[in-house]
Amino acid sequence: MAVSFLKGRIRFDRNELAGSFGDIGTDLPLIIGMILACKLDPASSLIMFGAMQVFTGLLYGLPMPVQPLKAMAVIMISQKLTGNVLYGAGLAIGVTMLVLSATGLLSLLSRLIPLCVVRGIQLGLGLSLATLALKTYVGADGAEGYVLAGVCFLIILFLLGSRKYPAALAVMALGTLWAVAFKLDIYKIGQSLGVSLPAFHVPAPGDVWQGLLTLALPQIALSLSNSIIATKQTVGDLFPDRRISIRKIGLTYSFMNLVNPFLSGIPTCHGAGGMAGHYAFGARTGGSILIYGSLFLTLGLFFSKGFSDVVQVFPLPVLGVVLVFEGITLMSFVKDIAGSKSDLLVALVVALCCLGLPNGFAIGLVVGTAVAYLIKGNLLRVR
Repeated sequence: MAVSFLKGRIRFDRNELAGSFGDIGTDLPLIIGMILACKLDPASSLIMFGAMQVFTGLLYGLPMPVQPLKAMAVIMISQKLTGNVLYGAGLAIGVTMLVLSATGLLSLLSRLIPLCVVRGIQLGLGLSLATLALKTYVGADGAEGYVLAGVCFLIILFLLGSRKYPAALAVMALGTLWAVAFKLDIYKIGQSLGVSLPAFHVPAPGDVWQGLLTLALPQIALSLSNSIIATKQTVGDLFPDRRISIRKIGLTYSFMNLVNPFLSGIPTCHGAGGMAGHYAFGARTGGSILIYGSLFLTLGLFFSKGFSDVVQVFPLPVLGVVLVFEGITLMSFVKDIAGSKSDLLVALVVALCCLGLPNGFAIGLVVGTAVAYLIKGNLLRVR
């Protein structure tokens, strides 16, 4: 029965392997930043992140991503908060999402939010990812990094969409050769070898409360817009024959964050950008997510003792180029509303809010929905 369930849902080939790298440009820098800035346990963080990828890949049979909670990650890195607060926040948002999913409130919210608002969120997220990549990653290694990024960009442009020669494999191979030639220290890598396991942790009530106020509340609106609603829409865009409910996405989001805190794992979510990235580079089944998760499991189980040395090996400009194309894929979804001036206006307003305002995803979600209903009720005219 297990074999028949997985048939067609899990595949391992060069395209799934290529697609598995489609979200690494988003995930890896946030995970590294939290581990180093907040002194999190590398083994627990990497192992649990990988385990949740494997869980999601098997459950959905799609390139359904698992990502760090972005708003939480940014606040953690900027304020250098402790891991205890992070784990408390993870438990708080897990319980919150469980209540929203189980009561049907999540499904109700998704029905009230118009498609043009979701497209605006996807557009804004795509612009945000591309901007981050160009400002932070592409120039990270100076002039040589720009050259490397330019070569990778041309490779992806030339091979994108090829099932025979997957673009991501070529780019990752080039990045690996670059690392071996200029950054790899075999002695340090050898010293990092050793078996590690996740650390058990019970969040204290005070940490759950502080995490809720400091981290979970700023995250919830972003999660509703991108991790839940936009992800469901992206599944429908890319896999129209697969029916995935808002409730199911909310429940798996909840499950991950009810488990992660007790094993010192970072809070995680799904994400429209991650799915777009995996798909853009060739992924069509949960196999890509299993491969991706296995990478983090391997790093956590066997290489976490020298984590700070290992993570500096792979060149950031390569990750930046991958991130740019992830953003472009997300932005391209806006084309299906381009024929409606009013819908396009709403999408642009939402995208600008997401890109330019603090808590922009929350503001864009509310403002865009209000504008869309005003236009629909003829209280606001678009000429």
